Amino acid sequence: MIYSLNFNTLPRLIMILLFCMIGIATEAQDEPATKPEIRPVPNTFESVWLIDNQTVMVPFKKTLEMDMLHRFGTIKNGYDDFWGLYAPSNIRIGFSYVPIDNLQVGFGFAKERLLWDFSAKYALIKQGRGGGSPLSVTYLVDMGIDTRDGDFHEEFSDRVSYFHQLMVARKLSDAFSLQSSLSVSHFNEQDLAFADNGELLGAMPADHFALAFLGRYVIVDGTNFIFNVDLPLTNDDLFGPEPNYGFGIEFTSSSHAFQIFLSNYQSLIPQYNNARNTYKAGDGEFLIGFNITRLWNY
Repeated sequence: MIYSLNFNTLPRLIMILLFCMIGIATEAQDEPATKPEIRPVPNTFESVWLIDNQTVMVPFKKTLEMDMLHRFGTIKNGYDDFWGLYAPSNIRIGFSYVPIDNLQVGFGFAKERLLWDFSAKYALIKQGRGGGSPLSVTYLVDMGIDTRDGDFHEEFSDRVSYFHQLMVARKLSDAFSLQSSLSVSHFNEQDLAFADNGELLGAMPADHFALAFLGRYVIVDGTNFIFNVDLPLTNDDLFGPEPNYGFGIEFTSSSHAFQIFLSNYQSLIPQYNNARNTYKAGDGEFLIGFNITRLWNY
């Protein structure tokens, strides 16, 4: 037998379904709770940034954040440019907001290539306290736009690049937290390499995969030792890129975080760091850098 739906009865069916759902929900609320509510582990990290990487942390709902990221020149020249402090530097100023629970959206502007970037980060899973998930999992996506004036690109789309990262972290103790991440960087336009005679040698891969590891150890309350390692999975004889090693000190309060460190990443947009880094740690091409974050809650 074939049944047909009379659309005149559809509102009635919807009302009946809603009343059934309300009844079920009311009964569930009347039943005594069999399990205590599992709360997330607090402060896996003290900031959304840790040296050159973002962490799994997403601030509370209605939090406005301002970031100031700064990288000086390399320390190789020593006193000549005061270990890079007076060398050309790279700066990024960014803002982000948490409109709903677990979602942070933001934008920033960097000195390098006059790059604007737009990002979104969502906390998929949070490590539970006294049960629940043993790990925190967060997903990050970023889009960068090269806004330099001039004939650097044939089409607007050539100016655009993307970054996707899946982060997994665990707070192992009150003092020690670790995070690992897998990322892919994509450039719509690829750099080209030429020989001295003008012969084309090859093009940079459009997609680049990388791993990142980072951690924090609490020295005393409000003062932490921090480190990160970035390892390229996509290697190319012509374009690299070089791995990154960073370590430093972090000072925190309820609304501020200040980090000062050494690392060999110079860019402040993740896809450029991961896919185009040319600074070699083995040659001592480390840079002094600092990150400052400030939080307001509205």
